[in-house]
Amino acid sequence: MQIRVKLYASLSEFLPEGVRPHEGVLLDVPASTTPAELIEQLRIPDGMAHLVLCNGEYIKPDRRNEPIFREHDVFAVWPPIAGG
Repeated sequence: MQIRVKLYASLSEFLPEGVRPHEGVLLDVPASTTPAELIEQLRIPDGMAHLVLCNGEYIKPDRRNEPIFREHDVFAVWPPIAGG
């Protein structure tokens, strides 16, 4: 199935060359793929996938090992952000 993956801020370096973070990239993934597996497949370092969303809904860390994706979902990931 195809899903769109968007990686923001410093994570955009893990997207293919020339892909804009807000547009993302279409990926073909098996239906059994979990958010945790996809994060690993994208080579995002441990602890850097802080805010994880599917279709705009937050995916709690304890649900990231469940296959939740459906055709045409939008998966977005942000790193930890600090500010003040």
